[in-house]
Amino acid sequence: LGDVAVVDYGLAELIKAKVMEILSILIPASLLLGGCGLAAFVWAMKTKQFDDPSGDANRILMKDWDDHPKP
Repeated sequence: LGDVAVVDYGLAELIKAKVMEILSILIPASLLLGGCGLAAFVWAMKTKQFDDPSGDANRILMKDWDDHPKP
């Protein structure tokens, strides 16, 4: 019928082993970084970092907003 290709299964197994080794490092690292980000978000919410009722966003909407603030 035709030529039969010789497949080196040893190389395929080596590549598969390297990919699994890399994934065994990257998955825990990504979970650790995600956990750090979640912990930072929870800390910011608990310490009310996002509560600023008199901040610039609301201050510009107030009726007593002044174009010329006092020095």
